[in-house]
Amino acid sequence: MSLSKKVNQKVTKQQLEKSRNEEKISVIAALYNQKEIVASLCQNLIATFRDYKNCEFIFVDDGSSDSTFEALKNLAATEKNIKIVKLRTRFGESSALDAGFKNADGEYIVFFTVRVNINPAHLGRLVTKLQQGDDVVIGVRSPRRDSWLNRFVSRVFNTITNRMTTLHLHDINSGVLAVRRAVLQNVPFYGALNAFIPVLASRQGYRITEEKIEQMPGHFDQSMYPTSYIRRLLDLISVVFLSKYSKKPLHFLGFIGAIFTIIGLIINVYLFTYRILGLISLAGKPMLLLGTILLIIGIQMISIGLLGEMIIFTHAKEIKEYNIEEIID
Repeated sequence: MSLSKKVNQKVTKQQLEKSRNEEKISVIAALYNQKEIVASLCQNLIATFRDYKNCEFIFVDDGSSDSTFEALKNLAATEKNIKIVKLRTRFGESSALDAGFKNADGEYIVFFTVRVNINPAHLGRLVTKLQQGDDVVIGVRSPRRDSWLNRFVSRVFNTITNRMTTLHLHDINSGVLAVRRAVLQNVPFYGALNAFIPVLASRQGYRITEEKIEQMPGHFDQSMYPTSYIRRLLDLISVVFLSKYSKKPLHFLGFIGAIFTIIGLIINVYLFTYRILGLISLAGKPMLLLGTILLIIGIQMISIGLLGEMIIFTHAKEIKEYNIEEIID
């Protein structure tokens, strides 16, 4: 090995060690009715991050109906650097992440939902990726030990997401994520959009990567309800629209509206011309109804796009679509 390579490796190790000593890490765990694993989970997290000098653990109880909160309170009484956030009812993982983040002090944020049953010992790998310069690190469950149905649905979901975006991700809905604090400060998420933080962050120029983490054996929820698939698809459409057309809605609605309008106009002009020439009768022609409906829908979509543009123009000063990485003065 050359001397320059040895020096570079030494500098990299020194930088990582300095980051471990200076940058605070906030580990956020979302729990729901999991009182049995609270103690072991905490001990595993402490063991995983024992080499990091500045670390805190935030447990978010997402409205558990069992004694999970009592178990967490007993834990906080005996362990240091632990925060507990209790939500009044079950609001979902996105709300749990938001609540945990607003009570976190760390520069690096590690979030995971306990339902996916990952190996806590592997979470340190995600932090290492952040220390090496990445902004968002997605935990990829490998190997996966949940049901074949869950794996199939996840594969389809990731394929659709990759087709609709410019990313090439393998497990975007893993429920395991590590990000720099600035990412969550600049990337808005709400509802159930926490799974799409990488998509929204990528749109703002943040560096996205993945890291494998082990999924432990256990009981997992089944993806059996069609309504959950529909919600995921609608969330994905919302994210694509918000990330690409939030400041130019006419480009999206106007494009589709223009296509409908042109097709409807062609059909109506065709029928009108033939009727004037006396070649056909319009009575009982389904094509006339189709052309009229397309024309009306197209004009409405263009109108809605124009209204959106007017609203955006009125509030343009309050909207920040760009993200500054560095300023040198």
